Amino acid sequence: MRILLAIRTESEANLQGTTYGHRMAKARRTKLQRSVIKNRIGQVRKDFGLWDSTRSYIVTLTRIAPRSLDDDNLPRSLKAIRDGVADALGTDDSARSNLRWRYAQEKGPPKQYAVRIQIEIEAQEREGRRS
Repeated sequence: MRILLAIRTESEANLQGTTYGHRMAKARRTKLQRSVIKNRIGQVRKDFGLWDSTRSYIVTLTRIAPRSLDDDNLPRSLKAIRDGVADALGTDDSARSNLRWRYAQEKGPPKQYAVRIQIEIEAQEREGRRS
């Protein structure tokens, strides 16, 4: 499953001390992002019957923006997205869950901001079910 949503993610670390980084602005932004993702993934899950809690999945979150983030800011910028995916799938995002998380980023044209979420069954499990 692959979903592309027009959501702007920013480096939360780099926003501290700015109006956009004020704690109330951050709380609103986080709540909105998490809710949008939860609702969209939840709808797709309902429509297509996605998700079997006995299987392992790889979730790839790709940030699309005009400028890239460094490798420690990328996961932090996608934290609310990650939480929304886990909420929609009825699990948590901890190491104990059956989700493995990957992060990527792509350069988009000026003023284009988006997040692509890809959920797939883990490869070794796919191979194990065939035999």
